[in-house]
Amino acid sequence: MQEFSERVAVITGAAGGIGLALARQALARGMRLVLSDLDAAALEGAGRALGADAARLLLHPADVSRDAEVAALAQAAFARFGAVHLLCNNAGVGFSRLAAEHSAADWEWVIGVNLFGVAHGIRHFLPRMQAAGQPAHVLNTASAAGLVSTPGLAAYNASKQGVVALSETLRAELAAQRSPIGVSVLCPAWVPTAIHASSRVRPGRFGAAEPASAASAPYEQNMEHAVLAGRLSADDVARIAFEAMARGQFYIVPHARIGQAVQERFAEIAAAAAFTPPSPATPPSCKP
Repeated sequence: MQEFSERVAVITGAAGGIGLALARQALARGMRLVLSDLDAAALEGAGRALGADAARLLLHPADVSRDAEVAALAQAAFARFGAVHLLCNNAGVGFSRLAAEHSAADWEWVIGVNLFGVAHGIRHFLPRMQAAGQPAHVLNTASAAGLVSTPGLAAYNASKQGVVALSETLRAELAAQRSPIGVSVLCPAWVPTAIHASSRVRPGRFGAAEPASAASAPYEQNMEHAVLAGRLSADDVARIAFEAMARGQFYIVPHARIGQAVQERFAEIAAAAAFTPPSPATPPSCKP
């Protein structure tokens, strides 16, 4: 997607962090904005902070883990602006525990927001974007955790690797259809946002998380430290994302330092795929 001016961008998880930074980049490029977030009060504050003309801005709170709420978001966006040219499935939550200590509700919450939120966005926006027949783009926010697996983040890793797989599948499908809609998957490492404190907006239907055990607590602390120590800001990541989309780039990996870990992972996979198992032994003859 090379032309952004006067186009319409929909951004979920837009009340802060990378979502709000994407909104700033979109606004600077002359786009009209549909911003969504679970936290309605924070979303209103973000809208005021952007200082956008009210005629070019729609704020619509939504829980992206709920299919019906994403359907309502799509309906509101198309009713207001008539088209959507950039869909940023960005909403996400972070949670740290040992794999065996994730409760069923923990899994449902993290997968519901991080992966189902992307799936719901594609389901409810993409067909209308395709029907318009105009150049458009889908940006799915995954994570470096979509490419490598860090201990203590089982549900988060699984959700983000799911986003990468979904994005790869969507790219192949749209290419086969010769669609004018491009796809990118954004895979940043830790960025100084509030994702480590996501439990503050955990919906009541998932219940409160159990306190971290003595074994899980260090991983929870490491996550907070890694987030707060991130060297690229949310604005850096958003700028890199827009520049990459303009080039038609699919994988967007702002943090070059994860390259070694990615190479090691895929080298191990490639080596396993290249391994030729020995032929089974010839069974003994049963002839007398």
